[in-house]
Amino acid sequence: MLIVGAQNSFSQNLTGQILSEATSEAIANVNIIAASEVVAVSGIDGFFTVENVKFPLVLKFSIIGFEAQSKSFDKNQSDVKIYLKQSNESLSEVRLRSTLIPTELRNMPAAVSLLSKSDLERTDAANFVDNLNYVPGVYVNQGALNTNKINIRGIGGRAQYSTNRIQAYFDGIPLATAEGELTLDDIDQESLERVEVIKGPTSSIYGAGLGGAINLYSADPGKRQSHIGVKMQGGSYNTWKKSDVISINGENSSFFANYNHVKSDGWRDNGSYDRKSGLLNAKVLTSGNNSLSFLANFVRLKAYIPSSISEDDFFNDPESAAYTWGASRGYESYDRGLLGISYNHHLSENFTNQTSIFLNFRNAYEPRPFDILKEERLSAGARTNFSLATAIFEKPAAISFGAQYYNEWYETGTFENLYEDFDDLGSVRGERLSNNEQDRYYANFFAQLNLNLTENLLVEAGLNFNTTGYSLDDFYTEDNIDQTGSYTFDAVFSPRVGLSYEVAERKNLYASVSHGFSTPTVAETLTPEGQINTDLKAETGFNYEIGFKGNWLNNRLYTEVSLYSIQVRNLLVAQRVAEDQYVGINAGKTDHNGIEFFGKYTLDIAENWHMSPFVNAAFNFFKFDRFVNEEVDYSGNELPGVPKHTINAGIDLNTNFGFSFNIWYRNIGEIPLNDGNLLYTNSYQLVNLKAGYAFDIMKDFQLNIYGGINNVFDEHYAASVLPNAVGFGGAAPRFYYPGYPRNYFTGIAVNYFF
Repeated sequence: MLIVGAQNSFSQNLTGQILSEATSEAIANVNIIAASEVVAVSGIDGFFTVENVKFPLVLKFSIIGFEAQSKSFDKNQSDVKIYLKQSNESLSEVRLRSTLIPTELRNMPAAVSLLSKSDLERTDAANFVDNLNYVPGVYVNQGALNTNKINIRGIGGRAQYSTNRIQAYFDGIPLATAEGELTLDDIDQESLERVEVIKGPTSSIYGAGLGGAINLYSADPGKRQSHIGVKMQGGSYNTWKKSDVISINGENSSFFANYNHVKSDGWRDNGSYDRKSGLLNAKVLTSGNNSLSFLANFVRLKAYIPSSISEDDFFNDPESAAYTWGASRGYESYDRGLLGISYNHHLSENFTNQTSIFLNFRNAYEPRPFDILKEERLSAGARTNFSLATAIFEKPAAISFGAQYYNEWYETGTFENLYEDFDDLGSVRGERLSNNEQDRYYANFFAQLNLNLTENLLVEAGLNFNTTGYSLDDFYTEDNIDQTGSYTFDAVFSPRVGLSYEVAERKNLYASVSHGFSTPTVAETLTPEGQINTDLKAETGFNYEIGFKGNWLNNRLYTEVSLYSIQVRNLLVAQRVAEDQYVGINAGKTDHNGIEFFGKYTLDIAENWHMSPFVNAAFNFFKFDRFVNEEVDYSGNELPGVPKHTINAGIDLNTNFGFSFNIWYRNIGEIPLNDGNLLYTNSYQLVNLKAGYAFDIMKDFQLNIYGGINNVFDEHYAASVLPNAVGFGGAAPRFYYPGYPRNYFTGIAVNYFF
């Protein structure tokens, strides 16, 4: 913050702090220029002092890797922080937080994508998950606001109802359940500062998660200016969002709180949505640069489900809901929360420890046409990680090791849904059908070594040991079947080796081999009769990858390219056995091969105008290597549920006087609908626009007005599909979730800084 203190009647000292706009991290060695003369340089913590200032004053803040910024000051201004926007050069230099050993992006021998705060603000903020489509290799099957499924490199595309095979963390606290299911739909992006996506197996770091890991980071209140803010947004289909925020930054402590309310009538029948969420984040600095952090998040959701529809309805009546879901007025509702406490301790100058304990709960009620589900889940765990900076054979090295334990108590019961016996009443609960309690645990032990063999060559090696087991108590005795028992999956060793070589200044080649695994979920282990399928095995696979990361054209152009091959064994798929009912099976072998590209260019088109065109693409070659199901051989066929390619391109336009404009183009290739590759969706193209203007309305008050259009050309498309849908009772199979037609949004945000 800028603090202005009187020295005499004619001059004053001006002090402040300079931070990265994308990461909120302090920036050292920034030149502070007045009248073409360097008058100060920021220190290691980003703080600076300009002595003997005479107001009014214009200062320019400049450092390689960030866009220069000029700002005027007068006697009345105080408590202001300077945020610099990263150029493409600095993108490659960003230190990743999601690795065991913090590593610059360009030196990481793996495909990692970073979404900054400005990247997250390209969309209308109603649904955070849509931002992940910006990442090459990631595809989000989008249903309603609460029925999205994420796949990374084709893994997770065949999940039944939600995302699995992917790990996710919120400030280091696990979001995925112990069984591996993940819901990111109810994370509000107003609470996020940064997202890191690691593509491919990450088991050497996080344990189970064959597809990859998504790491979410909230805004650090200790690196933001104290303020109070209100944001309101309205849009098509009576969609509304309101967000309230307060951030307080003290000398040794900080506090951030955010409350959000989103509601919508939905554009399809039985598609209304209502979500309330709140986030608390606090940090206290203790002696010796140690810190204690606290995070709490709570969500209350009720969302109706229109579900998938047939091809005929998709083309002729896309607003309709599936008949059974509409007649039963099917929905899901739940209360979900997480709590976490983390302590960072410096054992010595080169030896540190971070230990976190966390609690996660979810209480849900879901009337579905085929039954009514009531479930309760409580999870608790701890993670500790030691990091040591040292030397091996006089070569700089970093070592990290630790452990994580996670235990989850999962209680579920199903009931008859008697909606067909009561006209126009929706779902009516009948007799109990099942009553089970499943307790699952997993333990990970991990270690990683980074060794700089030469100035240009980095070697990374990691190893994870995992053990997972669960027990089942069957309390429903009317079926005369008792599945009570304890079960353990085979222990898994997951190694990783990677190399990164700087072939030229700021240009790196990398290669890596990594192992990953995913255990079956509760839904996959249970048959429709409520029995446990004890024959299921964990998915395993190796990822082989080579790639390049580098800067060109005086560091204005940043590019990434990666080629990968993942061989998955014992692939777990959902086999449909009745209407809206599935059973998990191991599908033999699959090959996931692909090419991914990312490029971003930054240029100044005028003194106060900055343009950043970007493009990313993924070309996918996913197929069954060996898969025989019900005596039908699908070997060699393409995997359903995943597009053949995704292409994203756009332009970010920003100005020094507050105006901004974004255009985002998406091209999605055709998607196989079934294992036999007999049906495909059509490819489609989308264009989204957003513009905004931020300005000061008076001292310490900032106003931001914005608006946009999604699907500008009103493209008709399938935003998600249900692979291998089967028609029952003469009905056509319901493959399609239609995407939103053209829709509009506008919003206003007011912030008071103090």
